[in-house]
Amino acid sequence: MFAQVVSGSIISFPKGNKGLEIVTSRYSADDAAADVYPAGHEQEGERIHTWSEGDTKEGLKHSKAIFTLWTEAERNAIGIYTVELNETNKKDETWYMNTNISYAYDSDNDKVTGSYGTATAKAHADTLFTQADEDNGLGTKDDVKDVGLKTKLIEIVKLQAANALNQTDWYVTRKTEESTAIPSAITTHRRAVRTKQAAMETAITNASDTPALETLYTYTTDSDGVTTRPLGVIPTLE
Repeated sequence: MFAQVVSGSIISFPKGNKGLEIVTSRYSADDAAADVYPAGHEQEGERIHTWSEGDTKEGLKHSKAIFTLWTEAERNAIGIYTVELNETNKKDETWYMNTNISYAYDSDNDKVTGSYGTATAKAHADTLFTQADEDNGLGTKDDVKDVGLKTKLIEIVKLQAANALNQTDWYVTRKTEESTAIPSAITTHRRAVRTKQAAMETAITNASDTPALETLYTYTTDSDGVTTRPLGVIPTLE
């Protein structure tokens, strides 16, 4: 990404896919107000210029090659800079809402930077309608207004567990219809799925805030090369 800087201010963000004109001078207010007529036609009131204040008076046109073939120093000399993006404040958007990127020209270091502001954690709990909301006809007090992360994550766990159980439901159906015994390994697996589902839902429910939820879902690798996360996962059938 590139930025064009003029007099210490960013004026545009060239995409680098086409040429660019670097303005070297612009028409002033006096230029725009000047009465310039064709010789011998001063009384006819027909001015021969159509420029306005701020229009380009002189400029240098460059091909798009400046974005690929020129060095950074050569581009900087004509006011074109590669934007240096600072992602220090950028966070995982599963858990946070990031700000828009703010761009600035750093005159001390002669570079253009882009940076994020402070991210806002998404609500971990459901937001409910208040009495004021109800009075204004927006909803019923204590009903869910906005679903929080906990509710969404628990719904995902329930779906994962249901999918895991669906794979062996046919054993249950066969036993019901034909009295064929369910293998003990299948019974053990289905019990493990339900147990783990309950534990995962409890862990999510007990998380105190959004960072705590993020921690539950963050994978780490131990010295033996085993990768796990605090929340764990729904068991799979071996």
